[in-house]
Amino acid sequence: MDIDPKRFALLRAGERIWAIAAIRGDAERLKILHRRLAELFRPGDRVIYLGDVLGTGPAIREAVDELLRFRRWVLATPPFTHTADVVVLRGSQEEMWRTLLQIQFAAQPGEVLDWMAGRGVERTVEAYGGRFSDAVIAARNGPTALSQWTAPLRRAVRASPGHGEFAAMLLRAAITTDKNILLVNTGLDPSRVLAKQGDRFWWDPAGLERMTERHPEAALVVRGSDPRRRGFLHHGTWLNLDGGSGTGGPLNAICISPVGEILEHLAT
Repeated sequence: MDIDPKRFALLRAGERIWAIAAIRGDAERLKILHRRLAELFRPGDRVIYLGDVLGTGPAIREAVDELLRFRRWVLATPPFTHTADVVVLRGSQEEMWRTLLQIQFAAQPGEVLDWMAGRGVERTVEAYGGRFSDAVIAARNGPTALSQWTAPLRRAVRASPGHGEFAAMLLRAAITTDKNILLVNTGLDPSRVLAKQGDRFWWDPAGLERMTERHPEAALVVRGSDPRRRGFLHHGTWLNLDGGSGTGGPLNAICISPVGEILEHLAT
């Protein structure tokens, strides 16, 4: 399989996979989900967070803290859990946050900010002590003003234990080594191989819905973020989990067998 392990999670085949939908800063729903998952967890299970941990919800930093706490619990579960068995995917919210933290280097920062406005990243800025509107003003005054705007946000990330490491652990997608199950944030281009998808994993929701037959590199595609928040839907070759966590809807998670069967469905 021609997959870069620095960008993709390669999941050893033959074990169960827990896939957790977009959280979007709803720490309370995540805590409840984790309690239920802990009761059902078996040694050897993989846990995959399908991106959009950040954004829109009421407790974004707390959601990251809770994810990191549960990750530590899983990794400490005997007999042995490899760090690669707990995976966090990059979603559109994490990508916008990454871009904002270096917005001073953008060629057209004002246009980037205009595009981001209303897409949920404002709440992440607020969670780390900033105001999105101040970035819009700073963009009119040049790179130095934008650097002064991003500096306290970066300090807030560094001051939050594990949050810098959280940003560093984000991967593009996860796939089992037997090509049975592919897990993504929001979509893909069905005409492209995985290595050529680029940012389509978090910016091409319609691409997945164009897929009428199995992708050549995966029998089942599981996505965690849906712009329409339609909840648990199974379309044969792909499966949707996003019920709208962080926007008033439930947080969904499923347990998938090695052959793609749905063994458990949790909703909080």
